[in-house]
Parts: sequence; structure tokens; C-alpha cells
Amino acid sequence: MQRSDERRRWLHPFQPGRLVTGLTMGGVALAYGGDAAGWWDTEWFAVIPIVVLGLFLASVTGIIAYAVRRRRGARGIAPADDRTTQKTPTG
Repeated sequence: MQRSDERRRWLHPFQPGRLVTGLTMGGVALAYGGDAAGWWDTEWFAVIPIVVLGLFLASVTGIIAYAVRRRRGARGIAPADDRTTQKTPTG
């Protein structure tokens, strides 16, 4: 139990907006990588809508995640990424 608490202290908080951004940019890299490998042809302008839509979805996801964290904090529930050390009785 103590080992998982120690490990958890070093983890960063989950940010779903950045996850969506990373998946979007990974898709763009895959599209251009497939073009470079000769598997298909990707026009230079084809990824513009993908990037714009991905960034829009990432911002909406980030706003929703922020609202959920704020609401959880207002209700007095500790967030999952709380890094405060709590002393446990050793008795």
C-alpha cells in the first residue's frame, strides 16, 4: 500500500484535452507518414480540417474536464490527483 502511494505522488494529473490533441497530431503524422512511405497520397491541405477539428475537440474536452474538477472541488470531494501527504495512524 505504501509503495503505490509513493508512486502516485510522482504521477502527473490526467489531462484529457492533451490526450485528444496528441491523438489528433498522431493521426496527422500517420497520414503524412503513409504518404512518405508510398502507401497512399495525402494532399497538403487534407490535414487542415483534421487539425482544426482536433483542436476544437481538445478545447471542448479540456473545458469539460475543468468544469468537472471544479464541481468536484466545490462539493468537497478530493480530486484523484491530490498530491498532499496524509498521515496514517501507525497504531
